[in-house]
Amino acid sequence: MKHLFGPLDFKRGRAMKNRFMLAPLTNCQSHDDGTLSDDEYRWLTMRAEGGFGLTMTCASHVQARGRGFAGQLGIFSDAQLDGLVRLAAAIRGAGSLAMAQLHHAGMRAPAALIGEQPVCPSDDAETGARALDLAEVEQLVEDFSAAALRAERAGFDGVELHAAHGYVLAQFLSPEINRREDRCGGSIDNRSRILFDILAAVRARCRADFTVGVRLSPERFGLRLPEIVSLAENLIGSDKVDFLDLSLWDVFKEPQDAEFQGRSLLSYFTSLDRGTVRMGAAGKISNGQDAMRCLEAGLDFVIVGRAAILHHDFPERVRADPGFQARELPVTPEYLYREGLSPKFVDYMGNWKGFVTSQAAVET
Repeated sequence: MKHLFGPLDFKRGRAMKNRFMLAPLTNCQSHDDGTLSDDEYRWLTMRAEGGFGLTMTCASHVQARGRGFAGQLGIFSDAQLDGLVRLAAAIRGAGSLAMAQLHHAGMRAPAALIGEQPVCPSDDAETGARALDLAEVEQLVEDFSAAALRAERAGFDGVELHAAHGYVLAQFLSPEINRREDRCGGSIDNRSRILFDILAAVRARCRADFTVGVRLSPERFGLRLPEIVSLAENLIGSDKVDFLDLSLWDVFKEPQDAEFQGRSLLSYFTSLDRGTVRMGAAGKISNGQDAMRCLEAGLDFVIVGRAAILHHDFPERVRADPGFQARELPVTPEYLYREGLSPKFVDYMGNWKGFVTSQAAVET
C-alpha cells in the first residue's frame, strides 16, 4: 500500500505525488462554445483536492467539427484559453498534475451537433461521414499540435492524445474503418502515421519538459489486439511519449478474442520492455486492493473512473483505509451533487445502466 502513495516521475515534466490518475470522463457540463463552466471547474478541482496525483480533463476537442458531445470542453480556440488557465492553475495549486486530453470524434461527431457532415479516414455509410483528404489530415495534425501548445500556454503540465474508443485517431488505426490507399492506410505503420506525426509536431512546438501520453484501447471499434500491442511497442521506442494509458474496461479480464485468451489482456502490455515510459490502465478499479493488484501486475499507476465519480477523494479514502471499497450502486442524484457533479453530468450518468436512481426508490 505504501507504494501506491509513493511519487512517480516521468522522463519529462513533474512527478506525480502518488499513483492515482483521474480518468478522462465525459460529463457534458461545459458551455456550448467549448469554454469552461463553473460546474466543470468544480468537478475537476474537487478531484485534485481529493488527492489524485494526476487530474485529467474530459476529452477536449481540437476542432469545432470534432465535437462529440453536447457540453464538451474545447481546446481549439484562444477564446477558450481563460477558462483553461483558471483550471490548470487550480489543479496544480492542489498539488496534482494538470493534464488535458486532446480529442476529435471523427465519424462519431453528430452532424446535428457540429452543423456539418462528420469526417472519417474513409467514407462511412452508417454514420454518413466523409473521408478526409490528405490536406485535411495534415490540418488535423496541425490542430492537435496547436491544441497541445494552447494547453502549455494555459499552464497544463502536459497532454494526452485520445487514440482509443473509436474516435478519429482510433478510426485511423482500425483496418475495418480505415480503408485508405494512400500513405495513411494499409499497414498498421501507415494507419498509425497520423499519430506519430502529431507526436512529432507536439514535441517540436512544446517545451522540452512537457509531458505527453497516449490513450489506447486494444479491443472493440475494429481494433486488433496484436496491432495495438505492436503500436504500443513502437510508441515506447519512439522517445516521443512519457506514458501510455490503457482503457481496458476491466483491468483483470482476458482478451475477447479466443485466440489470445489464457492470460490477462493487461499482461500483453506490461510484458513490453518500457524503458522510461510509464504505463497505467483503467477498468473497474474500485478499491485499494484492486489498485495494489494493478501495481503488482506491472503497472506504474492506476486510472480511476467510476470510483472517482462516486468519491472525489478516493485516493485519500484508500490511504486512510486500505480496504476501502467504493460505494455500491445505484446512488441518488443528491449524492452525486454532493460529490461535485452538476445536474447535466448526473443526467448523463443516467445513461449508465444501474448508476443513478431516485431518492424515492432508495427509501421505499
